[in-house]
Amino acid sequence: MPPEITDPALLSAIMDAQQEEITEHAIYSGLARITAEPHNRQVLEKTATVEYQHYEYWKRLTGKDLAPERLRVTFFLLICRVLGITFGIKLLERGERRIQQVYRDLSVKIPDLERILQDEKDHERELIGLIDEERLKYTGSVVLGLNDALVELTGALAGFTFALQNAQIIAVAGLITGIAAAFSMAAAEYLSTKSEGGGKDPIRAAMYTGIAYIITVMVLIAPFLLLSNLYVSLAVTLVIALLVILFFSYYISVARDLSFRKRFLEMAGISLGVAALSFLMGILVRTFLGVNI
Repeated sequence: MPPEITDPALLSAIMDAQQEEITEHAIYSGLARITAEPHNRQVLEKTATVEYQHYEYWKRLTGKDLAPERLRVTFFLLICRVLGITFGIKLLERGERRIQQVYRDLSVKIPDLERILQDEKDHERELIGLIDEERLKYTGSVVLGLNDALVELTGALAGFTFALQNAQIIAVAGLITGIAAAFSMAAAEYLSTKSEGGGKDPIRAAMYTGIAYIITVMVLIAPFLLLSNLYVSLAVTLVIALLVILFFSYYISVARDLSFRKRFLEMAGISLGVAALSFLMGILVRTFLGVNI
């Protein structure tokens, strides 16, 4: 039998843990319903059952019945649908590590918690190893297209801005440059993937690279089509590039368990550095070659 809890602070901490367990039960149950792969669904259902057992344990301590946090459940299910189940699960597991620390603190007063802590560690290992998503398998191809587009096109647009001095011409030049580079990168990724083997489909790898490149191109040239001031357009493009880098660095850091800060600073430094050098090149071209448009 679990011990009776009389300390208000301890009871509050236990209710937080109880709320977390029933919410995670609802999240894993929802993920199991939308997961097509039978093995993945089985693991998610098992995890949901374990979370509910933990909830029942806390319920015996508190004597209270709690409902899941519906907004949080909806948020994680949406994240998994849009960004993939691997990203959603790893993001959720980051939050669980905080709860595990709470459990370790509570285990001094509630010895039974050692079993729950072991359950949490076991299902975390099982969950992290269960997913083999296509979108994660081809992350390298997406990164290749995204990185190249950010570096090459921010640099090209910076150079075009000073050299050409016309928003429409800059946008057209950027679009032509970007689409040509996207086809080139897709072809290179196809040949690279085909020669390496490793279980990836070369055509899909090429498509992921090319599509990531073209989408990035469209986003980066949009300010030159929508705004009248060239330098404001360039500034907005650089801000958009930083936001794309920020988002994708966070995605990769969660999905691949990498350092977010290191990856973001590296990508941002390269993109902005190339843009600065290209802007300087635009000044030199306009000054010494006398290009006036």
